[in-house]
Amino acid sequence: MTELPEARLKRLSMRSWRRGTKEMDLILGPWSDVHLAGLDEPRLALYDVLLEENDQDLLPWVLGQREPPPALAGLIAEIGSYARTRLAR
Repeated sequence: MTELPEARLKRLSMRSWRRGTKEMDLILGPWSDVHLAGLDEPRLALYDVLLEENDQDLLPWVLGQREPPPALAGLIAEIGSYARTRLAR
């Protein structure tokens, strides 16, 4: 069964806000609220893959403490930049 676009966005948003660690909730949740609806299919698929990663791996990647996998590097850099800008206010 194929997932409807609205259901997919809702699922991705929920998974962004309900990660398992509060730190990643506060990074991915706001980013998803602003960006998810505007992502094209390849970026949505990549974000879905990113959400499969453990928070213990994601947080150091987003914070720039460890090198992310090459396939996710661009998206992680975008999310990290958004989080730093948002939290600097």
